[in-house]
Amino acid sequence: MTYTLRLGTLSLQLARRNLLVGLGLMLLVLTGGLAALHMGSFPVGAADLWTALRGDMEDITRMILLDHRLPRVLVAVGAGAAFGLSGAIFQSMLRNPMASPDVIGFNAGASCGAVLAILLFGSVRFVLPWALAGGLLTAALVLVLAWDRRRGTGLDPYRLILVGIGASLTLGATSDLLMSMTDEQRAADMAQWLTGTLNARNLTDAALIWGGLLLLTPVLLWLQFPLSRLTMNDDIVQGFGLRLAGLRLVITCIGVLLAALAVSVAGPLPFVAFVAGPVARRLLGTGAPVLAAAALVGALVTLGADTAARLVPVVQLPAGVFTAVIGAPVLMWLLVAQFRKGAL
Repeated sequence: MTYTLRLGTLSLQLARRNLLVGLGLMLLVLTGGLAALHMGSFPVGAADLWTALRGDMEDITRMILLDHRLPRVLVAVGAGAAFGLSGAIFQSMLRNPMASPDVIGFNAGASCGAVLAILLFGSVRFVLPWALAGGLLTAALVLVLAWDRRRGTGLDPYRLILVGIGASLTLGATSDLLMSMTDEQRAADMAQWLTGTLNARNLTDAALIWGGLLLLTPVLLWLQFPLSRLTMNDDIVQGFGLRLAGLRLVITCIGVLLAALAVSVAGPLPFVAFVAGPVARRLLGTGAPVLAAAALVGALVTLGADTAARLVPVVQLPAGVFTAVIGAPVLMWLLVAQFRKGAL
């Protein structure tokens, strides 16, 4: 059963299952966000948020809620959505559930650029431009090495994944080398950031990630059309009149921008981009692009991991530890599924 939404000359068809799953995921993200605002050594009720926004609350409670917990929740949801979108874009474009930016090296490139910025400037002020530069340069290098001139489509998806894995390992070692060139305290902070953490996030970080998502929204809406075609065989796609080589370059740049944006505010949270797409497709029961659902799943995974990290007593673990715990079983499930299909 499908529903048709009309706005003037525009119309959008939604399957009943897609609509119910989307609403359910949004409800879970909202519930998780309110729970994250409440949980902690200083309990704050969900109704206190509106009171704090109006300024009718004592300073200490308002500071805890608006300066610490709310930015952290907003960054978790925004970064998770960006990771989920980036992963779903690459997986749909390359028709491979293993092809996510954290697997094929783009997150590692953004992380290496961010670490270099912290090492050179001593602060996180220039992390975003350096993370973007690192991600884009890594993407360019991987694309050049994976490009096959004999193919009309230009890009060999399997070669891209193999080259990307090699780039990821190399850049991870480079980041470790850069950390060894600084003092112990800064190296410890950088190591925690490289694992992926949402500690000490502020409203500037929240504005950065949500501003970037807002600017990219029109492009993401347009992406639904080419991505739905790219799930088909290359010959069929070319029969539609689409220029595969150029299209894949544009889509790769968009995916890298999303990944670098998320890395700049939350670090390279492992497995979020990897798990969001497959989980969203399983929930919707479709092989078509699932950008909106993947964004919600990514937000939910990141928010849940950060909330779990906050609740661990005595020690403050980075959220990346918990996203790895969530993502590792999904990786094993995908490997088994790919092996049974004969794709490995």
